[in-house]
Amino acid sequence: MKVSKKVILEFPKHTWDQPVIYTLHSKHHLTFNILKAKITPKSEGLMILELSGGREDFERGIDFLKELGVRVRYLAADITRDEEKCTHCGACTAICPTQALYINRDSMEVIFDKEKCIGCELCIPACPFRAIELKF
Repeated sequence: MKVSKKVILEFPKHTWDQPVIYTLHSKHHLTFNILKAKITPKSEGLMILELSGGREDFERGIDFLKELGVRVRYLAADITRDEEKCTHCGACTAICPTQALYINRDSMEVIFDKEKCIGCELCIPACPFRAIELKF
């Protein structure tokens, strides 16, 4: 049975020079689509990707990541924005990795492009008015 899930990987400093994603592909036979990545040499990193493969391969690949100290989170929820609570302050736009939340410069309103949203949840704590929520 094939598994395909979107995951957020948070890499600790000690993994910056290791072929982690290559190993997921070559040793665990997983395919991947990188949705967002921020990896800096000798620093922590963040990657959002879609992983696909057989169930056993997928589980072994996730175990491999965890053994390295990589924090793994699954994207299983849908992000929603409460228009009544939103004041269009723009705090969420600075943190959004895909620019699903952005400011329309003509109207100075925050726009939420749901099609670009990957559900990383970074915008939720950034919103001071709690206008962004998870919908399960």
